[in-house]
This record gives sequence, structure tokens and C-alpha cells, in this order.
Amino acid sequence: MKKQGPIGVFDSGYGGLTILKELRQRLPQYDYLYLGDNARAPYGSRSFDVVYEYTKQAVEELFSRGCSLVIVACNTASAKALRTIQQHDLPKWDSEKRVLGVIRPSTEEIGSYSQSGHVGIVATEGTVRSNSYELELAKSFPELIVSQKACPMWVPLIENDVYTSEGAKYFIQRDIQDLLSSDEKIDTILLGCTHYPIIESLIKSAVPSSIRVVSQGPLVAQKLELYLQRHPEMENRCSKGGEVACLTTERASTFDSKAKRFFGEPTKAVQIRL
Repeated sequence: MKKQGPIGVFDSGYGGLTILKELRQRLPQYDYLYLGDNARAPYGSRSFDVVYEYTKQAVEELFSRGCSLVIVACNTASAKALRTIQQHDLPKWDSEKRVLGVIRPSTEEIGSYSQSGHVGIVATEGTVRSNSYELELAKSFPELIVSQKACPMWVPLIENDVYTSEGAKYFIQRDIQDLLSSDEKIDTILLGCTHYPIIESLIKSAVPSSIRVVSQGPLVAQKLELYLQRHPEMENRCSKGGEVACLTTERASTFDSKAKRFFGEPTKAVQIRL
């Protein structure tokens, strides 16, 4: 049997911890190794080439630490780097390892949530500019009308822990109103950034009660469970001790002081250099 190791989870910052939280809730039996490239975050405004290079370094690091399966729990990295890594790099590294993202699991489900056939996406500037959501949704739901809104202020507000301030509420309400004004038939909004579950209640308060607001975490966890059921050869390579370890490119104390907001539990990270 192949050597077992944890499931790797990578994000440019802290947002991926909201994905990890949902993975642990649905699949608590597995070990997880989280890597946050916090020293070089955010990725949202960086070029495709830079995001690809940084993401590749992170995936290689997780592979070197025993992970056979890595979840890129970052929308920007999923949009700008995942496909190249899957098609170009994985065959050279190890054809039996896998790297999965968060965009496809979301797009495979979100279209079925809408009754009107009109869906809104809120995300970072880089994710919106990549057009990855619209392209992926067109594969599963070609008739779906998709409207996107970049919300560049939301992540800094969350990272700096001022997202409950009146100023933060203004930006959230303004951006939501811009999205809804672009298409009055939107009945479902997907939070296309892993930070956004932190402000989900504020987002919901800014939309009519008839509009459904959906976070990615539960969708990604559900899809990972199904993936492991369909691929027992990979499932057998995932160690099952229920443990979580965290790596960061930032100071470990800084990571630990902020991580609980996203993960819901204390962490004890180890600082590394990519």
C-alpha cells in the first residue's frame, strides 16, 4: 500500500481555513495539513504568472510533506494556477497525486439552487477578472445568466478585523446593491472568496430575504467526500488520525492570533519559507 499522509489545504492567507473548517466538520476522520502563504498575501491583484509560481511552490511543499491530495482552497489560485498545475506540472511530479480547487465544486451545484436562472457572484478582483466562474458555470448550466461583482475592500476589512464597523457595512451594502442592480432577477448569490463566510450574516442583511446566499465550504466538503468515495485508491493514501497541523510563511504567532476567527479553534502553526 502507498504511504499515507494528510490532505493538504492551501490558501494565500487565512480564508482557506473556512474551507478546512467545513472539511473537518464533514470528514473529521482525516488528517489535514494547512499551508497559508500569509507573508505574500493577498494574491487577488497579482498577475497570473506570479500566482501560478506561488501556488506551484505551495503545492510542491505540501507534496514534500507527505500529501498525496491537495485542495487549493483559494479562489484566485484556483482561477489563475490550478489548470496549469493539473495539466503541466502534475504529470512531471507524480501522476498519482492530485490537486483540486474550489471553483468547480461550487459551480457544479450553484446553478441548481436558482429558480430564476440568474446567479450573482461576489469575489476578489482577480477572480472576477479571470472569468473562471462564468466559464465553469457555462459547462454545467449553459442557460444560466451570471453576474459578477468584484469587492476589493472586503478582504482587507476582514483581515484587519474591522468588518463590523459602519464603514465596512457601507462597502458591503454598496457592492451588493451594485450586483443586484446589474440584474434584478438574481435569486442566488455565491460567495466566491473563502474569506466571505466571516461576513455572511452582514451580506444576508444587505439582500432581500428571497435571495439565497451560499458559501463554498459546505459544497467543497460535500464534493471531496464524493471524490474520495469514487477514488478509493486516493482515499487509502489519506491518513486518518483526525489531526490538523498548520504551516505559514508569516510569523507563527501572527497566524495563530488571526486564525481562530476563520477556523473556530486555536492553532499552533509552524513558520516555513517557500
